[in-house]
Amino acid sequence: MDKLKFNSKINFIAMLALLVSQANYAQWQSNDFESGVKRTEAFPTMHRTVEIDGIDIFYREAGSKDAPTILLLHGYPTSSHMFRNLIRDLSGEYHLLAPDYPGYGRSEQPPMAEFEYTFDNMAKIIEGFLEKLEVKKYSLYLMDYGAPIGYRIAAKYPERVESLIVQNGNAYEEGLRDFWEPLKKYWNDYSVENGKALEGFHALEGLKWQYTHGVQNAETISPDNWNIDLQHLTREENNEIQLAMFYDYRTNVTHYPAWQSYFRKYQPPTLIVWGKNDYIFPAEGAHPYKRDLNNIDFHLLNTGHFALEEEGEAIANHIRNFLAKNKVR
Repeated sequence: MDKLKFNSKINFIAMLALLVSQANYAQWQSNDFESGVKRTEAFPTMHRTVEIDGIDIFYREAGSKDAPTILLLHGYPTSSHMFRNLIRDLSGEYHLLAPDYPGYGRSEQPPMAEFEYTFDNMAKIIEGFLEKLEVKKYSLYLMDYGAPIGYRIAAKYPERVESLIVQNGNAYEEGLRDFWEPLKKYWNDYSVENGKALEGFHALEGLKWQYTHGVQNAETISPDNWNIDLQHLTREENNEIQLAMFYDYRTNVTHYPAWQSYFRKYQPPTLIVWGKNDYIFPAEGAHPYKRDLNNIDFHLLNTGHFALEEEGEAIANHIRNFLAKNKVR
């Protein structure tokens, strides 16, 4: 009799576990039913290097190459490290590629005498990267510097771009507000003195401010972020590289009308996931996209410049739903 009771208890526990498992599975299915996304187990992130135009370019890659590709273009003053969690979160459904630009992250830093640090040249390197990896179709994730680099490519090859994912990446003059005043002064007077005033942005406290300003809880932002950035920012001549990029940013503004024309003509499906508390690229730069794009999924998030640090899970879910809705799968 005791053995019978014991077996009944075991059977009851097993049945309960099965029911809980089925309930969790049903909830998992219902969470993704509306978007049509079928989630699978994450792929490991590979850390690789490829030579483009004689320069070793480091990149992170995850996911099946048979899945839709998302090219992740990082901002200043960071690297592909900013995408580490998003790559993990989306690798079960998409093919993720995140290169470091020359002079950033773990990519080679050619001397300034041998390589012109401009946005045109950065776009040329990324274009070569896509060609080398034989990527024909892709969505572009554009953040900060990634926006002017990616828009150069999108406007040149509109037929290759399946969608745009824009996170604090500017294409309108409305987005260049108070933060940009010292940079505009540098554009108008390319002097050592005006450049010196900008060096604090990539010093330790300036880096920390970029990661923590506008966030809900600064204690949730890992100091690893700015300490990892410092590894390339403190390389010999890198300060001068950053100032060269600051100065060249003025060329992006002259491209804004052409990029806006690209939006109107080709109407790429666009997801806006924007940290609304960003002082560098404030929300005033997000709203104008709605003027030119018909198929736009618009979200302002309660965080700062590096929105992935605090709202990464929400951004990953927005990407899943957006790409499924637009049948990028």
